[in-house]
Amino acid sequence: MNVPLLDLKAQYATLRDEMMPAIEEVMEAQWFIGGPNVTALEEAIADYSGCAKGIGVSSGTDALLISLMTLGVGEGDEVITTPFTFFATAGSIWRTGAKPVFADIEPDTYNIDPAKIEAAVTENTKAIIPVHLYGQMADMDPIMEIAARHNLHVIEDAAQSIGSVYKGRKAGSIGTTGCFSFFPSKNLGCNGDGGMVVANDAELAEKIAIYRNHGSQPKYFHKWVGGNFRLDALQAAALLVKLKHLDKWSDGRRANGAQYNELFADCDQVVTPTIRDENVTIFNQYVIRIPKRDECRAFLNESGIGCEVYYPLSLHQQECFAPLGYTEGDFPVSEQAAKEVIALPIYSELTDEQIQYVAGKVKEFVAGQEIS
Repeated sequence: MNVPLLDLKAQYATLRDEMMPAIEEVMEAQWFIGGPNVTALEEAIADYSGCAKGIGVSSGTDALLISLMTLGVGEGDEVITTPFTFFATAGSIWRTGAKPVFADIEPDTYNIDPAKIEAAVTENTKAIIPVHLYGQMADMDPIMEIAARHNLHVIEDAAQSIGSVYKGRKAGSIGTTGCFSFFPSKNLGCNGDGGMVVANDAELAEKIAIYRNHGSQPKYFHKWVGGNFRLDALQAAALLVKLKHLDKWSDGRRANGAQYNELFADCDQVVTPTIRDENVTIFNQYVIRIPKRDECRAFLNESGIGCEVYYPLSLHQQECFAPLGYTEGDFPVSEQAAKEVIALPIYSELTDEQIQYVAGKVKEFVAGQEIS
């Protein structure tokens, strides 16, 4: 049996009749930059996320970068974030000229540990970027309390978590801004790159909208230096089609996650995801911890099962961040997770037979290790 990590063709097969007319409408109009599709998507994502405003941008990375830029983060500033996430989080901080400062993660959720944040605050700290990893929101209340005490901005990196919930509040709605990615592999993915910033401050949202178009307002007049961070109308049209199905897909992922949990319940060697009671996850990834992870990955690949490691190296150990001065052992929880985590297929189109096959192969690997 072949079970890919993600099967976008299976998803597209259910959407073709909706998707093609939407794309053709944009092609006929020849309105590719801005326009009614982008505006409609901004309004829809803002409403879906419980926010006042949405600003479509070119990627999730650019959503982070433009948030930092409009909030005035730059040379000499520090931004606290997690060392266990996709590179774009710390990379965006670095690109502004600011310094990424890391705080270790919780061992069960893999999200930044609020108890480790305050010790990292200095007089140069300007913001905190919690990442809602794998589809589950970080513990935002204590993070917001720390930010309030030190007058810091909070930028929610919700690239993996659109529609996830923390204590009744949606991802992106709690911090100064929220940043979404519409990379194709995301729960809500477009046909290329795309992203969105959401905010409840109308003045800030307007500034972000100006920054995404080279800081031009009105045309050819520049108060600020922004960038080309625009969302394509073709991508917005595709996302408007997909957004109608997002909750159904997330329900499917949660059901698949529950089935995996049940199948692994009798296997102590497999540590299944911890979802906090106050959270509703969207399972952008279903991540387990397992001994001899790399050997397990090779075994699953040989068995026709797609799997991936998110992430094999903590950010403080990346060569490009060597000037920050961190060394191995500085963030032990993150470093240990990087050695043990592996993501299994979780997309909603999976069949029960495929899920049982994947879980069976993982357990077969574990049993083989126990015998040897």
